[in-house]
Amino acid sequence: MDTRELINYWIETSDRDYATMHNLYQSGDYHWALFMGHLVLEKLLKACYVTTTGNHAPRIHDLLRLAETSQLQIDEKMADHLDIITTFNISARYPDFKQTFYKKCTRDFAYENIRRIEEVRMWLKDILQTLPEK
Repeated sequence: MDTRELINYWIETSDRDYATMHNLYQSGDYHWALFMGHLVLEKLLKACYVTTTGNHAPRIHDLLRLAETSQLQIDEKMADHLDIITTFNISARYPDFKQTFYKKCTRDFAYENIRRIEEVRMWLKDILQTLPEK
């Protein structure tokens, strides 16, 4: 894939995962909805990384680290959002955290964090519109 195809791949798969996140929320699978929300943002950040560097995205899942390696300007609020949302990847995936996370994921908790995911998503989509391709 060339750079443009790679960027489009990350954006398109993020958009599909965004729909899946909402479907999971509607079905009551709140912990999986938040896990999917993490993927939505991870993929957009990887699109940012490819855009700014011209290289394949690193195989990491830490959203703040991806944002920093993509050379994005991040304020404290956005850094906090990225750190919180990164925990959804770990908490939904690993057995020692999964049960605790599952209990924490009420409808209200998921709703609040999906709003946070949507805020970051819009921020990243706006950035992707203005980033010059490497």
